[in-house]
Amino acid sequence: MATTLPHRPQLVVIGAGVAGGLVAKRAAEAGLRVTILCDGPELDRADLVKRFRQADPQSLMSPYPLVPHAPQPQVARTDDYLIQKGPFPYDQQYIRAVGGTTWHWGAATWRYLPNDMKIRTLYGVGRDWPLRYEEIEPWYYEAEVELGVAGPENAPFDAPRSKPYPMPEAPLSYLDQRFSEVLAEMGYDVIHAPQCRNNQRVYGDRPPCCGNANCMPICPIGAQYSGNMSVEKAQEAGAQLIINAVAHHLEVDADNRIVAVRYLSPSREEFRIEADRFVLAANGIEGPKILLISQQENAPDGVGNTSDMVGRNLMDHPGTMSKFDSKEPLWPGRGPNILSGIVNLRDGPWRNEMAARKLMPDNKTHVEEVTMEAIEEGLTGTALREAVRYRAARRQIVFSFNEQLADPENRIVPSTEGLTDRLGLPRPEIHYKIDDYVHRAADDTRKRVEDMAEAFGAERDSVWHNEGYLPNNHITGATIMGTDPRDSVVDSNCRTHDHPNLWISSSSTFPSVSSVNVTLTIAALAVRLGEHIASEARP
Repeated sequence: MATTLPHRPQLVVIGAGVAGGLVAKRAAEAGLRVTILCDGPELDRADLVKRFRQADPQSLMSPYPLVPHAPQPQVARTDDYLIQKGPFPYDQQYIRAVGGTTWHWGAATWRYLPNDMKIRTLYGVGRDWPLRYEEIEPWYYEAEVELGVAGPENAPFDAPRSKPYPMPEAPLSYLDQRFSEVLAEMGYDVIHAPQCRNNQRVYGDRPPCCGNANCMPICPIGAQYSGNMSVEKAQEAGAQLIINAVAHHLEVDADNRIVAVRYLSPSREEFRIEADRFVLAANGIEGPKILLISQQENAPDGVGNTSDMVGRNLMDHPGTMSKFDSKEPLWPGRGPNILSGIVNLRDGPWRNEMAARKLMPDNKTHVEEVTMEAIEEGLTGTALREAVRYRAARRQIVFSFNEQLADPENRIVPSTEGLTDRLGLPRPEIHYKIDDYVHRAADDTRKRVEDMAEAFGAERDSVWHNEGYLPNNHITGATIMGTDPRDSVVDSNCRTHDHPNLWISSSSTFPSVSSVNVTLTIAALAVRLGEHIASEARP
C-alpha cells in the first residue's frame, strides 16, 4: 500500500545516521521536499544514560534497546544477527535508530591523507579513488563545521587544509602529555586527535565537554556530535522523518530509474513511496543487503549490481591492542576516551608491503579490569585495595587501526541458507579474511609497542597482545566507488552506474579504508552529495 504523504517527495533518503542526516539537511535547506526513512526508533539521551547505569553487565551496546524488527549485531552473542562464514569473523556492532552508530562512537574526525586516495598509483596495492584529495578538501571543511570539530593546526602527518578547524584542539590528559613527551624521544609524533566534541565552549546547541570519560557508549550531556542532531536540523528545514520503516525493495522501471521504495513496519505491513530521487544512506552491511534483495525483472541480480560488485570489497580496520603497566602513574580515565594519535605510520614507501596504521593511547579507566585480575590472584582486604590503586594508575593500552585492502572475495550476501530476521528478510552472511598485508603491519606494531613499554619502565616480556584482530565498526567498501562500471558500483559523485536517480551515501563507497576513522569522510561526501542533488534538482 502507498504511504500517505502531504506532498510527493523529490528526494527519499533511506537511513538516518550521519550520512542520511547530512544529505537530507542540505537538500531540505535548499528547498527540496525530503522524506527520511529510518529502520529503527527515535532515542532519548536521558533514557539511554539511565539504561547504561542500570545495565548489568555494562557494554558498548547496553544503553540501546533491542529492536526486534531491526536487529542490531552484538559481538559475542550466540544468537547474533550476522552469519559468519569466515575464515575470520567480521564482528561489527551498529545501532539501527535515528542517529545511527554515532550515538556510541569516539567522535574521532580525521581526514584521509592525499596519498590514501591513490595507493594503487603510489604503492601498487589496493585501489585508487576516482577523486583527488583537492576535490574533497573543501567538503571536509564543510563537514567539520556541520559536526563541530576541534583539532590541531599544522600537526605532522595530518592532511593539508585550507581553513582552520572550527574549534581549537582539546587539551591533552596527563597520560597523553606523557606519551607525547616519552615517545618524542623515540622519534614518534603524538598529536591531538581531531574530534567533534566541544572542548572549552558551546558549539551550536551542544554544551562543552565536562570530562565524563563515557563517550563510548553514550555521551551523557550531548557535548559530542551524533547523527540525530543532523536529522533534527533536516526536520527543522522541512524534511519528514518516518521511523521504524525497514526498507527492503527498490523498484526499477524499464529506463533503469528507481521509481519507489517499499518498506515494512514492525507488524510486517508493507508501504510504498514514490519519489524523483533516492539516496541509500544505510551502512555498509544493511545498504548492500537492500540492493541485493531487490531482485526483479529489470534488475535480476539486484539493484546497482550489473558489475557484481555490490557486497564485495568489504573492509574494516582490523585492530590490535597491547597492554603494559608503566613504572610511573599516568592515571587514565580523565577526559574523553581517545585524545591523541601516534601518526608516523600513517604513510610511507613501506605501504607497498604492509598496512598503514594509526596508534592510539587509551584514556579509558581500567579499574574493573585490574580489580578482577587482583581478585583472581587471591588478593583481599588491604592488599587488594592497594593493588587496584597501583595498577589502575599504571595500566596502559595502545590500540592500532590497520589499513585493509579492497578484496572482492570479502563480501556480504543475503543468507544462502534461508535464515531470516523477524520481518522475514534475509540475514546478512559475511565472507571475510585478513591477509598478510595486515599481518605484517600488526607484527611490526607489536614490536614497536614493546619498545614503547620499555621506555615507560615495563619489561618487554610483560607486554600483553590480543590474539587475532579487534573489529572497529568501520564498515567500508561494499558498494565501491570507481570510474569503470564493470568493477565498481558508484561514480565519483556517489551516483550508481546503473540507475541515474539513485545515489549511495556511506563508507561502503570508499575504495580504500586508510588508517583512520571513516566518519568525517562519510560526512564530507554526504554534504557534497546533498549539494549536488540540490543543484541538479533546481530548475
